[in-house]
Amino acid sequence: MGNAQSPQTNSRFITASRAFTQNELEDLKSLFFSLAAQSNSSGKFVSPSVFETFFGLRGPLGERLFDLVTQKRKDQKLTYEDLVIAKGTYEKGTNEEIEEFIYQLLDVSGDGALGRSDLESVLVEILTYVFSSTNNETGFDSHQDAVQIFIHAATFSENGERFTYEDFKHWCTLLPSVRKFLGSLLMPPEVGRPGCQVPRLVYGANIDSHLVLLKKEYAWHIGGALPQHELEEWRLLYHSSINGLSFTTFLGNTTRTCSNDGGPTVLIVKDKEGYIYGGYASQAWERHGDFYGDLKSFLFQLYPKASIYKPTGANNNLQWCAVNFSSDSIPNGIGFGGRANHFGLFVSASFDQGHTFTCTTFGSPCLSKTNRVELEVIECWGVGGEEKGSGSHNNNGVKGSVLERFKEDRNMLKMVGLANSSE
Repeated sequence: MGNAQSPQTNSRFITASRAFTQNELEDLKSLFFSLAAQSNSSGKFVSPSVFETFFGLRGPLGERLFDLVTQKRKDQKLTYEDLVIAKGTYEKGTNEEIEEFIYQLLDVSGDGALGRSDLESVLVEILTYVFSSTNNETGFDSHQDAVQIFIHAATFSENGERFTYEDFKHWCTLLPSVRKFLGSLLMPPEVGRPGCQVPRLVYGANIDSHLVLLKKEYAWHIGGALPQHELEEWRLLYHSSINGLSFTTFLGNTTRTCSNDGGPTVLIVKDKEGYIYGGYASQAWERHGDFYGDLKSFLFQLYPKASIYKPTGANNNLQWCAVNFSSDSIPNGIGFGGRANHFGLFVSASFDQGHTFTCTTFGSPCLSKTNRVELEVIECWGVGGEEKGSGSHNNNGVKGSVLERFKEDRNMLKMVGLANSSE
């Protein structure tokens, strides 16, 4: 089928075929003949234009993928054997084989020297694809602006210019959304390509979108470390510019307005140096005298660079929420990782200051310019939940002023015996 194959290609085809069931091979054969028919090739090959249209890829990334799938023959003809070998390697191969394929894919210039310009071209195509239908969400003014936060996560270890294979593997651990997308390019787009889902961000119509820290690109980045069912909808539960710098209100909003006893949340802060970062809390923000949580939690950076830091397993000091303790060894506030008074990320109960240190819990660096930080904005999003006592989603998100919620917050605090204490 297709062009005559060399002995090496034939051997690779036989090996790759063994990775598929008979039904899967029949499906691949049907796909090939359908695309070959559109290519007007009498069933012999698939043309580059038909290939790129079917897989939804345009520009340098689509061209480079076609080149790799056709084994760099430069004959502009994709055979059935090519398709089986490529999918066998790219989707059914070992982790190392898949990583090597993706690393080659990033070299869109094809010169064997992967550099910054290659990454920029790939990232522009990824963002264009992912956000082509989400223009209603608040985001960066241009894809090029968003590209820079992902480029800044990369290390170019050879003379500051060359992006090595080891650099690539480390970059993928920091940017799981990018890795998911690049690992799914030979999947038909209509089946729901991994790395493409962007959570719908819900907040009150009365809230100026420019106040919101969580841009759509940030949500996509954070979502790369989350399961599919947590990527449907995120609801703004607390925003310091709207609710005031209030630990009480924060706790009230995050426990009262989410399902599943609080549920997972995304905490985002912006400090006065302009750095934006935060953490994903897998469990509710509840009063504890020690660390709690599980290995689903993680820290992240959003600006000026984007990175995600998952638990290393070094310890279980994952999530912190201390309220109304009088001991210096139990600092009041919320945080992630590290140890008391030396957290990976900590927001004090005053909600106007905090700190961030290098942290073995998540293998994370200091998330800001300095360890001690003054906070400018704090916001918290409920992940995948809906309001308690409501059978349907309430699209208002955060609502009401600080004064309007004072009585509600005070009543809640009375129930836990904190109404007359200082925040």
